[in-house]
Formats: sequence, structure tokens, C-alpha cells
Amino acid sequence: MCGIIGYTGFREASAVVMECLQRLEYRGYDSAGLAVVGGQLHLFKKVGTIGDLAADVPDMQGGTAIGHTRWATHGEVTLANAHPHTDCRREIAVAHNGIIENFQKLRQELQRAGHTFASETDTEVVAHLIEDAYEGSLPQAVAAALKKIEGSYALVAVAREEPGLMVAARRESPLVVGMGDREQFVASDVPAFLPFTKRVIYVEDGDLVVVRPDSVQILDPAGRQADREECLITWDVEDAQKAGYEHFMLKEIHEQPTSIAHTLRGRLSEIEPQVLLEEADLGETDSLAIVACGTSYYAGMVGAYIMEQLASIPVATALSSEYRYFGQKRGTVIGVTQSGETADTLGALRAAQRHGCRTMAITNVAGSTATRIADATILTRCGPEIGVAATKTFTSQVAVLVLLALKMGLSSGALQTDAVRGYVSALRHLPSAVTRVLDREEHLRQVAQTLASSRHLFFIGRGIHHPLALEGALKMKEISYLHAEGFAAGELKHGPFALLTPETPVIALVDDDPVRDKMLTNIGEIKARKSPVIAVAPDHDAEIEAFVDGVIRVPSLPPPLSCFPTVVALQLLAYHVARERGCSIDKPRNLAKSVTVE
Repeated sequence: MCGIIGYTGFREASAVVMECLQRLEYRGYDSAGLAVVGGQLHLFKKVGTIGDLAADVPDMQGGTAIGHTRWATHGEVTLANAHPHTDCRREIAVAHNGIIENFQKLRQELQRAGHTFASETDTEVVAHLIEDAYEGSLPQAVAAALKKIEGSYALVAVAREEPGLMVAARRESPLVVGMGDREQFVASDVPAFLPFTKRVIYVEDGDLVVVRPDSVQILDPAGRQADREECLITWDVEDAQKAGYEHFMLKEIHEQPTSIAHTLRGRLSEIEPQVLLEEADLGETDSLAIVACGTSYYAGMVGAYIMEQLASIPVATALSSEYRYFGQKRGTVIGVTQSGETADTLGALRAAQRHGCRTMAITNVAGSTATRIADATILTRCGPEIGVAATKTFTSQVAVLVLLALKMGLSSGALQTDAVRGYVSALRHLPSAVTRVLDREEHLRQVAQTLASSRHLFFIGRGIHHPLALEGALKMKEISYLHAEGFAAGELKHGPFALLTPETPVIALVDDDPVRDKMLTNIGEIKARKSPVIAVAPDHDAEIEAFVDGVIRVPSLPPPLSCFPTVVALQLLAYHVARERGCSIDKPRNLAKSVTVE
């Protein structure tokens, strides 16, 4: 969840690392720091923002440096707990993401051996372990330290006595090498160094990486030279910048006509009603489960509904953090993860494989851990997403799940060619439908103004709109800090009715589907409790105004594809409520973009 950057090369390392740290801000953090190797080991840390760090950073000259943005796991948010961490003599520095599970035991052993600790963190143990094993070779010392560590890590270490050298390693936490000309990078994510190079190597679990300005050597867990494939990043640094928008989140909401088109491109036959998704061959399966976390989980719930409707196949959905320990491991398991590095989802996929399940990953990042461990992968291809609150990745994940459902339905005979032809035609119109929602942003901003002073907010829906209600509530919570809850509309009377008051607005998701009349009944029950109701309804619904206090109109699409314009409207609504409330939209408090710890 934190951000790592390491640099060694011909440039002034501190300036490079500071620039790269700014590109890692989106991952979420509470403190930051850097260590520079020149004639000595320079260290500077700060609680607060990268801007705070940059304002006070002293002149620290050297060609090798590591930097870190910390999201607290062990120890409070203090200067002492900020990374990088050093050994007793302040000659070795380490930046680390992950969890050292046996750090208390290791800390006690090191303290008995005479080591003095300056922080409460698990990471500092690594610096002292390296110090204990150091005999002039940092790679050997890091390798020795890692043998004693239990848990997950992506880390990079430097030593005063070996300028020009970085040693990195990973286990269950993302790490990528950027390959330059007389300079090399190590980072937790590609955007950190994208202005400098597009050539990358994704580090695999158990790898040890020895990095010098003119070379990168990768050793596998057995210590043998490993040949890892070099990849070329296809998107530009401009894709990871705001391009004139006030926030990354707003930019990414507005990118959805393009990102959905990219997801669909080349996957819909121009000649026959057919889905061209060769990588999605699930084979024969008697059981299908979708596992994910957060927004990806709600995309999975939407996908499960669509698969059951279009392919007539039962689909279980499970939170990855629950499935890996308690879920039934059988059949085919699909892991949905934006980054491909979500720790719980990777754990769920590994658990499924240990039980003999076939696995598939739906992710946005080629070369990520999920793509390497799953038996099959479908890339969403929606480009980088910087804002912590997922927007375009949600719609692209759902688009992939729609394609998968159509392919499965056509293969099994559950869908006839005429039906598939209709869905393919509707899919082609998705980008324009989303564009029409974006054109109505001013109305959504006005609705947001009426909600911004609320303390509580409900979202309700039935069928496919139930997970959309959950996702709408999640977006509202995570960026506006307004307490919001999503419910299946029929469940309000089983408890949540007790919370309804005239000060509790309700967002009702209404569609032209078999449960429309039931939804209107539920709205009536809410109105009887004096709560104001705002409906999100299709353009062709001429009667909805009679039942509610306000309407957010979305373009009419056949169910289940109507979920796309609906969720984009909810994203814009959450964004403008957060903006009215003056919240930190791109970097919500306590949250991080890529959750790489349990």
C-alpha cells in the first residue's frame, strides 16, 4: 500500500527520487522520506505530504537513492516510524512494503544481541538483520536477512560502503525494475519512473535483484541467475497526469467512453454475433466463483448477475479475504483485481490452485502478479488509474465480465445468435451512452449540492442494481466521508427502516426491468417515513417524477447494460458531493490505491 522508489545512475539521485515520489502519491501515505548514498548515507524524513518533504529536504548529493511513502501498518504516524529505516551505525538504509509477520521475535533476538531500535515498525528489523549479516557484500547480506523473514515484502536496500548499488527483493508485494541508459530504477509501480523509461521487468516472488547503473542482475530463490522478460509500457506519462482536470478522479470518470472502447476493441466480431475472447476459455466447469475486494468485488457481483442471466450458469461471489480461508475451493475461480497485486485476491487465487481449481485473473496490469499465477488472464486495457477511488476500472471490469458471459452463453446454447447480436450492438453504443451521462454533469453537481450537508445517505436497488447501490455508497463514503449505506431495496423493512428520517436522503436506482413495480413500492414505503428520495432512472421513464423528490436521468439501455450509465452517474454524484464538502478527493484519508497487505 506504500510506495517505493530506488534510483542509481548518472543523475543527481535525490532530485530523481523526489520527482518519482510525487508520482506515487496516489497510493496513499501519511509520511515520506529518502536516503541518498554519496560520500556518506544521507537520510531525511517527514510526516505529511511529499510537498512538505520537498519544501525542507536538504542538499544530499549522490548518484544512488531510495525513497518511500508510508501508509502506517506497524506503529503510529510519527517521524521515527517513517521510512527509510537504518541500522545501528546508520550505514544501511531500507525501504519496505508489506508485513514482517515474525518481526517481534526477530526484534527481541536482535536487541539481545545488542542492536538498538529507533522505531516501532516491523521494517526496521530488516535493516538490523542486514547489518548483522553484512561483510562487505550487500547482496549476500540481504539474501541472508531474507532467509529469517516470514511474511510479505517488497524492499530495496542501499549501503554507504557500496555506492552505485541497490539490492531489491519481493515476496507477495509488487516490485518492478525500470531499465534505462546508464541508470536503473526500482519501484512499487510503473508511473513512478515512467518519464524516464518505458522498459520494465516485473520482479517475481522470491527474486533478489542486484541493480547498478549499467546492469540489472536477477537471482531466483535458489540463487541462480534468472532470465526475466523485459516488457515495454504502451501508455505515456501524459496518461498518468491530470490533463487539465481538477482531480485525477474526475479525469478518469471522463475517460470512461475511451476506456470502455479500449476494453471492447477487437473483442466483438464485425461480421458475426460473436465475442472474440480467446484468452477466456474456461473449459468444462461445474462451478464458477468470482473473488475480489472493494470496488472489484462489486464489479464481480454485477458480473455474477450478468453471467447467471445470460449464460444460465450459477456463480458464487466471495470477498477474497474470506474466500482464501473459508470459501469452497472447487471448479473455476476468477480473481478480479485492478492492480493485479491485491494481496487478498492473490491469496485467494493461490488457495484455489492448491485445491486443484482452474483460475483466471481479470486485471488492468500486464505482467502483474495475478497474470503470472493465474491459469488464464483477461486484461481490461483501460489505462492507468491514479485516483484512489476506482472509477474507469470498475466499468472496464464489468465490460469484460459481460463479454465473458456472452461467450459462455453462446458456447453453451443458453443464448441464441439473435440475442447475442442485440447485446453486441448495444455494447458498441456503450461509450456514447456514457458520454451522454458526462454531458449532464452540471445537473449532477446541483443534486450534489443538496446532499453535501447530509450526515447519512442510503442507496437502494434490486437485481443488478443492488451491487450498484453498494458501489455508489462506497464511492460516497471513501471520498466524501459522508456515511452512506447500500441496500437491496426489499431489505429496508428488515431493520434499516429504523434509520430513516427526513434528514436521510435515499438514492433509488430504478430501471425498466421486471422489478420496477416492486421498486416503486419500496420508494413509497420510504416516502411514508418522510425521507427524501432521488431516483436514478432511464430517459424513457415518463412516470418516475410522480414517485420521488428528484430524478437523475441516464440514457436508456437494455438491462443488464443499463448498469454502465447508472454507475457513471453515481461516480459523478460522489465526486461533486466530496468537492462541495472540501474533501481530499484523489487521496482520501486512511486509504491507499493498491492494497498489498492483508
